[in-house]
Amino acid sequence: MDKINLEIVGLSYSQTQTGAYALVLGESEGKKRRLPIIIGGFEAQAIAIELEKMVPTRPLTHDLFKSFSDAFDIKINEVIIYDLREGIFYAKLISEKDGVIAEIETRTSDAIAIAVRFGCPIYTYEFILSNAGIVIDDSQKDPTQEIERQIGEIENQLNKPVQSSPKAKGRKDMTIDELKKLLQIAIDNEDYEEASKIQQEIAKRKTK
Repeated sequence: MDKINLEIVGLSYSQTQTGAYALVLGESEGKKRRLPIIIGGFEAQAIAIELEKMVPTRPLTHDLFKSFSDAFDIKINEVIIYDLREGIFYAKLISEKDGVIAEIETRTSDAIAIAVRFGCPIYTYEFILSNAGIVIDDSQKDPTQEIERQIGEIENQLNKPVQSSPKAKGRKDMTIDELKKLLQIAIDNEDYEEASKIQQEIAKRKTK
């Protein structure tokens, strides 16, 4: 599959998810489609700090990764957003050391935060842009407003409750098995605050 080069177009606060941000990537050439990705506040901060060339008082996790890689002569050649399943993007780092290439699985938000530090290209594939890309008309006076509107629609679709999901119940009314299923859903959606609460409930049940 041919890879499509992406660049960071914008980063804005999510309209529907508290504490989350919408990272917008765009095609460098071609149809100029936009790819919105919902990321957490920490990752958004890590990306923004590097884009604005700000220097934090202490190194962030992604800065530590860059320093570690530099110290051991590890290169990050590119980032590839290679899959989209149930609204979640999957990415990998293509790294190199002494001529040996390795692929490292990573969250997409972390991959972008690392990419801006290494100055490496970001790629994806046509099927991902076809499924999740937003086409912006160049004649629009304010394309940012259209991106935000469509991001809101995408977020609403992702946030629609599944009827069979155990989340419809309160955590206290669920069985251990239901809680474990809900925990996996929270982890898959990178909702670690919710995952922590579920783990606490499971731990509380086991001590009884």
